[in-house]
Amino acid sequence: MQKPTAKLIATFFYSGLLKPAPGTWGSLAALPMAWLLHFIGGPVLLTGATIVAYYLGLKATESYTAGSENHDPGEVVIDEVVGMWITLFPVSFGAVLMGADILALYPGWIVGFFAFRFFDITKFGPIGTADQRGDATGVMMDDVYAGVAAAITVIVAAYGAHAFMM
Repeated sequence: MQKPTAKLIATFFYSGLLKPAPGTWGSLAALPMAWLLHFIGGPVLLTGATIVAYYLGLKATESYTAGSENHDPGEVVIDEVVGMWITLFPVSFGAVLMGADILALYPGWIVGFFAFRFFDITKFGPIGTADQRGDATGVMMDDVYAGVAAAITVIVAAYGAHAFMM
């Protein structure tokens, strides 16, 4: 992969170059794209795009960090995008199952964003283990695991909201 293309993908259209906290900016940049993907093709397109983004992100991260001692520079945020999209799977599927506008499920977006950032920053359990690999797979997988943990948090929060508040 050419270095300019790798940079474009790895930084998710340069959102990872924003300071401070490029991971947070990358996670925020993932939100409107997730909405667009859901709007166009529902959870099936969001899931497919997540798989494609994972593989493109893996290759872009490998290329972008080639020859560098730093395997996970802050500006590489495609991993946050993948993790954030995974986080939003329950929101996307829930909107379709309930026949609701995905934007009406904004509490899920908010809980998901903060849960994902929490798990991505703290790196509990397998999230931290993946991060310690020291390669592009570790860069991508720690956010996949953080996304799964955050998606579970979204499901639990939605259950709690519907069971105890309605």
